[in-house]
Amino acid sequence: MPITDYISTLGDNPYFGAGAGLFGVGLVAAVAKKGAQGAFIVFRRQCMITMEVTSRDKSYHWLLQWITKYGTRTQHLSVETEFQQSAAGQVKTRFHFVPSPGNHYFRYGNNWILVERNRDNKMVEVFETVTLTTLGRNRELFMNILHEARHLALESAEGQTVMYSVMGSEWRPMGYPRRKRPLSSVVLDRGLSEKLLQDVEEFIDNPRWYMDRGIPYRRGYLLHGPPGCGKSSYIMALAGALDYSICVLNLSDKGMSDDRLSHLLTNAPEQSIILLEDIDAAFSNRDLAKENPTAYQGMGRLTLSGLLNALDGVASTEARILFMTTNYIDRLDKALIRPGRVDVKEMIDYVSSHQLVQMFQRFYPDAHPDRAEEFAQSVLNMSKSVSAAQVQGFFMFYKNDPESVITNAKDIVHV
Repeated sequence: MPITDYISTLGDNPYFGAGAGLFGVGLVAAVAKKGAQGAFIVFRRQCMITMEVTSRDKSYHWLLQWITKYGTRTQHLSVETEFQQSAAGQVKTRFHFVPSPGNHYFRYGNNWILVERNRDNKMVEVFETVTLTTLGRNRELFMNILHEARHLALESAEGQTVMYSVMGSEWRPMGYPRRKRPLSSVVLDRGLSEKLLQDVEEFIDNPRWYMDRGIPYRRGYLLHGPPGCGKSSYIMALAGALDYSICVLNLSDKGMSDDRLSHLLTNAPEQSIILLEDIDAAFSNRDLAKENPTAYQGMGRLTLSGLLNALDGVASTEARILFMTTNYIDRLDKALIRPGRVDVKEMIDYVSSHQLVQMFQRFYPDAHPDRAEEFAQSVLNMSKSVSAAQVQGFFMFYKNDPESVITNAKDIVHV
């Protein structure tokens, strides 16, 4: 049978015609679908711009606050709870609605923006991404959004000090922002507060000086002395004066390791003071370690050499202000507090006559100045080892009665 007759026969077959037609329609549909997908990919690459921010990025929480402000028209909401502390110390709660996980549209200026909020609950820590997509190729739009989000976050924390603690391998705000403590409210010995503040400000204002001389741009401080004398209180007030936040790092954390410590120091929030409180509790003298090798490791994998490298090693960070506190400086390894790791050492000792006078006058501003001198002399005649915390606690018993404070000054040692 000739091939032409065979083809003619197939063409006259209605089943073959229907199948060929369906195949052709499917082929055309598939090609059209692929073409549409390709065209959309090209359109998205050439005519749209996308920005993705993960929950591990520092600007993530800033961006959520920004979405809170502009994403008011969405109908699928999540709640963001905010705590604010008033000047009187009272904590007020405010609730904000933000777009929940999913897709949302809203307008910003002359641009419509698609917000895709995705959450992965399968990980140990909740991991989330926020993706912003809009028409155009102007990256300045997203830069403006990030700058505005940062400005909005700084405004919300204005007049407050943000405390950060470690959660997993990241820094997270600890509780609600605290009202800034005036530096004058922490009374140290004569000239000591001004000396420390001047040193920190000089460091912050002169990064070029360090760069020109090839000196690592970081500064370490050690405040040592008896407990209750104002070490931690001064750091809190100093952060407020500098408009800095505080990152509290607990080296005794059982999950702390050398790598984790290095990562945390490298990724600390900008404009923050890193605080290592009671560092003697985490690391003692090397001779003690020989007797008890676990003294440096505990249940974790943090070692003294890991701490030293994180503070002053080749991978240590620049532009860092670090404060350590201890009640027992003699227990610290000399390598830990050598210059380069600790640049300034100051003793915050028991109250002096100057401190007693200043504290009395702050609590009782209407009392005659001679009464402050009399109180200071009475206390020092009884004991030279009275802490600022004892004095403040004693004043609290006689809030409005300076005469009783002087009369019962002998009882201050029992506070």
